[in-house]
Amino acid sequence: MSSNHPSKKNYKKIISLVPSQTELLYDLGLEEQIVGVTKFCVHPFLAKQTKQIVGGTKNIKIDRIKALQPDIILCNKEENTKEIVEECQKICTVHVSDIFTLQDAKSLIEEYGVLFNKRTEAKSMMNKLDFKVADFKSFIKNKPILKVAYFIWRNPWMVAANNTFINHLLELNNFENIYNNKERYPEVALKKIRLEGDPDLVFLSSEPYPFKEEHAFEIGRCTHHAKTVFVDGEMFSWYGSRLLKAFDYFKQLRTRLE
Repeated sequence: MSSNHPSKKNYKKIISLVPSQTELLYDLGLEEQIVGVTKFCVHPFLAKQTKQIVGGTKNIKIDRIKALQPDIILCNKEENTKEIVEECQKICTVHVSDIFTLQDAKSLIEEYGVLFNKRTEAKSMMNKLDFKVADFKSFIKNKPILKVAYFIWRNPWMVAANNTFINHLLELNNFENIYNNKERYPEVALKKIRLEGDPDLVFLSSEPYPFKEEHAFEIGRCTHHAKTVFVDGEMFSWYGSRLLKAFDYFKQLRTRLE
C-alpha cells in the first residue's frame, strides 16, 4: 500500500503534501505536530490559516520545507511527483502512500495510528468507516447498475478510468465506468462517447477542474440520453477521514438520481 515504511519514532514535526492526508492528520488529533501543508489543504479550514504553506502538491517550495526542519514528510504517489519525493528524502524521512481501494485507505489510517502514536483514534475511525461501508452496501445492493463517465478535466477532456480510487468508489456505488478499459486518467474524444459506452450518467467532478453549466451542455450534445450531474470530487477521491462523510453523500446522490 505505501511504497516505504518509516520506522516508528517520535515524529514531532510533520509536513503533509496531500490534502486528504492533512484532513486525516487533524481528525486523528495531530494538529499540534503539523508544521506545513499545501495551498490545496482546504480541510479543515484553519489548516491554511495556522500552518506554513509550502507550495502546491506538484510544485513545492523546498526552502520553506527545509526551514521548518520537519521529522517526516507525507506524500502520495499520485498527488506528488517522483522528483518531489526525492527532494524531500534529502531533508528527512518521507512516507509515500499509494491508494487504490478502501482497504488501502484503511491500511493508511492504521499506519498513521502506529507512526504517530494514535492507535486508539485510528481504530475508532476504522470502526466507524466499517459501519458506514456495511450500511451503504446494504443500501446499494438492489440498486440498478448505471453506466457512467466521470470527467475530471476539460481542454483536453480527461476522465477517471481503471486503476484509480475514483473508479473503485464508482464500482461500490453500482456505477459501471464506461472507460474502465482505459488506465488511470486518459484523454478522451467527446465525439466518441456514444461509441465508447454511451453512458446513462455523466459526472462532472468539482475538482480539479471548475466545470460549469456550459460544459455540461457541451457534453450533453455528444451523448444519446445521458443525464449530466455535478458531483463532489472530494467524496470520490479523498481517501482519508473524508470517507466517513462520503457514504452518506453517495446515498443522497443515488436517491437524487432515481
